[in-house]
Amino acid sequence: MTTNTTETTPVIAIPTPVARAVTVAGAAATIASTFLAWTWTAAFPGDLTVTGYPGGLQVLTLVGGILTLLFTVAGYGIRGLRWLTPSGSNNTVALLALGTLTTTWYTITAITVQLGGLVNVEPGGFVAAVATLITLVGALGLPLDRRTKESMRPLRRRAIIIMVVLGVGVLAVLYQIYRWIRLGKADRPLPKAKELPSWAEILVIVAAFAVGLYVITYGIDTEYAELFTGYLITVGFAVAALFKAGLVARLSAVTAKYRQVTVISAFVAAAAFPFTQSTDQYTLVAVNILIFATVALGLNVVVGLAGLLDLGYVAFLGVGAYTAALVSGSTASAFDVHFPFWAAVLTGAVVSLIFGVVIGAPTLRLRGDYLAIVTLGFGEIFRIVMLNLDGTSGPQVTNGPNGIPNIPDLEFFGFNFGQAHTVLGFELGAYANYYLLMLLATVLVVLVFRRAGSSRIGRAWVAIREDETAATAMGINGFRVKLIAFALGATLAGLAGTVQAHVQHTVVPEMYQFAGPVPPNSAFLLAAVILGGMGTISGPLLGATLLYMIPAKLQFLQDYQLLGFGIALILLMRFRPEGLIANRRAQLEYHETDQLDVPDKGLPDSGVGVAKAGA
Repeated sequence: MTTNTTETTPVIAIPTPVARAVTVAGAAATIASTFLAWTWTAAFPGDLTVTGYPGGLQVLTLVGGILTLLFTVAGYGIRGLRWLTPSGSNNTVALLALGTLTTTWYTITAITVQLGGLVNVEPGGFVAAVATLITLVGALGLPLDRRTKESMRPLRRRAIIIMVVLGVGVLAVLYQIYRWIRLGKADRPLPKAKELPSWAEILVIVAAFAVGLYVITYGIDTEYAELFTGYLITVGFAVAALFKAGLVARLSAVTAKYRQVTVISAFVAAAAFPFTQSTDQYTLVAVNILIFATVALGLNVVVGLAGLLDLGYVAFLGVGAYTAALVSGSTASAFDVHFPFWAAVLTGAVVSLIFGVVIGAPTLRLRGDYLAIVTLGFGEIFRIVMLNLDGTSGPQVTNGPNGIPNIPDLEFFGFNFGQAHTVLGFELGAYANYYLLMLLATVLVVLVFRRAGSSRIGRAWVAIREDETAATAMGINGFRVKLIAFALGATLAGLAGTVQAHVQHTVVPEMYQFAGPVPPNSAFLLAAVILGGMGTISGPLLGATLLYMIPAKLQFLQDYQLLGFGIALILLMRFRPEGLIANRRAQLEYHETDQLDVPDKGLPDSGVGVAKAGA
């Protein structure tokens, strides 16, 4: 027996034709409002004083208005636009309208707060605020896929009072709005897609990655915090809307059909990023994102596949970085050696592998919280040892808190990564060179992760993660399998650490701690894996990108980063415990499927497997 937990009803009782017309009119007014001045002074970032030319946050409102208008008009069944909504759900329009309103009202609020009152908002800003509100009212009048009231867990008044007392009353209000709208997911199958020629499907894949490159580049290149915040809001709602529309499912089917083309397109799009930059300012951000993402993928082997909670994983990144610093010819190195690039990389990876085996061998017989505490202790021991190897408290190896500076740039067959080079008519700076090198390292780590996860040892990791006792009973050597996972994860982190040392040109102990304001550290790495989705490839990549870009762009939140990430993880555990990108196993584990374990009428009376245990 199954219970229906969704319904298709409007939030606001408006006739559907009227609601759609109101949404179209509101979206058109929203688009027009972006060509008006929103404030009178250029003191607000983005210069929103120009009439006839959108700028700054107005561009995001313009994009949201155009998308809302297109998907609303597609609901009329106009030929040439029906492909936009293969699912036939109006939730797409509601999400886009809500995202546009949130971005616009955030802009008006930011102008009011920064410039000192609503008097600084020009009529164009008020027009935009009213137009987006009208759009949302019209969208909420459309038939939406919503969760039934019975399927919603009751929220006790005591919980609301506690949230208000703790100073998070805004979250309580937003949660109440969420419970009023109750957007859900209807289990309607997508209609069969129209067959396209092979060249057209390949062109769709290429276009999708080109759009993705533009969107990511736009986010990395944002110059001020207000624009980046609006970017996050707009992109978040737009991605959710594309999922509801069914376009992501259609694109996934096409990419699954042409896997080789998809991989090549993804690599080319990523490699094209440095060619879109005129300076190295934002290329350095991209390099650090790749380093962070590569280390997160290594931790995903340990946590996501093998299920081992490692709270000191960043120490292996430090082992690789310190090893590379000591053997790469730094003037502050205690060893008078200068290994070539390939030898320094291999040395860093091998030393990290050795540390992984040495630390893992005596500790991996522990489970759960005990293992987490031991790994946390290892991470802190590494940092303290690096601090004490200063010639006073211990041997002179790492220069203590001063670290190892003056690490020379990598050089490979005469190619100096620290010098600018001209490629295809574009001048690539030092960080662009390191970006392309780190991209190759990331691709290598992805291949290792994919091959290992699909191998016999990978299936053993999953078995250990799900139930170590049962896996051991089936003949799997749990200790040996976990040690391999621990060693592989340490090796991948050490590999990334060797490149990080040359990118930063210095290594200090404070870079490798459990938690701190600057990623990567163990807390951020673990959060990236959980946020993105454990056991997946794209999940940690997305999680690492978000967790690095948000602190880098929103500098004013530095003192509240851990608080913000804590709240984000709480909300994630409540609404999407499997992570932003999850595999099928995690989705079935964390969400109810409304399917009973046995048929309603019982098992057939065949006498096979139905005898009672006491018989």
